[in-house]
Amino acid sequence: MKLLRYGLPGQESPAILDANGRARDLSEHIADLAGANLLPESLAAIKDLDLERLPFVADRQRIGPCVGGVGKIICVGLNYRDHAAEAGMAVPQEPILFLKPSSAINGPNDDVIIPRGSEKTDWEVELGVVIGTPGAYIPESDALDHVAGYCLANDVSERSYQLERGGQWDKGKGCDTFAPIGPWLVTPDEIADPHNLNLWLDVDGRREQEGNTRTMVFGIPKLISHISEFMSLKSGDVIMTGTPPGVGMGRTPPLYLRAGQRIQLGITGLGAQEQLLVPSRIGA
Repeated sequence: MKLLRYGLPGQESPAILDANGRARDLSEHIADLAGANLLPESLAAIKDLDLERLPFVADRQRIGPCVGGVGKIICVGLNYRDHAAEAGMAVPQEPILFLKPSSAINGPNDDVIIPRGSEKTDWEVELGVVIGTPGAYIPESDALDHVAGYCLANDVSERSYQLERGGQWDKGKGCDTFAPIGPWLVTPDEIADPHNLNLWLDVDGRREQEGNTRTMVFGIPKLISHISEFMSLKSGDVIMTGTPPGVGMGRTPPLYLRAGQRIQLGITGLGAQEQLLVPSRIGA
């Protein structure tokens, strides 16, 4: 299934794509794509619905983040060998973890705000993993049973805040609008192998990133198991699994985003995003 949320920010309603790619409203069956509605039994009930009986979603609706009520976003750093090399950093011996706040979550096609004073805002196309069944100390052998679905994510980053402001990656990762997710939450039955998905990202129509999830240092079962050693995973939590090479920081000279530019990105089977970069108006 391809599930999505539509409507104004903070007022999104759940929907599902039918066989013709049209969005059908799920509001009569679930309140939101969040919490207990991401458990296996809830997703199975949605799958059993007769989509032809569901009302169409009106055209030209805003598509919101594909998951509601996200408790936390856990990100994995340097999880592609080529990206570690372009960043001038060693390939990690175990997953590097950091967090994005839920306040960073953005719709897949919403504007991305360049923070006040930023000169090093960067892009990172990533595979997102959405937790369905909660757990802690999850064995790798059981890890994929905890996945509600997969989504496209952009781990937008401000490199000077990340690397030059006291060593806290969170500073450069958690700005408002820095976590676009969606357009769809795609259930695992539609993804034959999450470790063989092509990723791409363009800036103003120029291809900047290309990669495949098969080159991740740590696969999804390892990431879920490892993260669950340090924090319990809840329904609706999102794991961003790292980015392939091609980020602006890795260029010579570095290439960073400016207001007025557009980012387009996508992953095989998970849809595409497009974002306009806009300046911050807060405190201006």
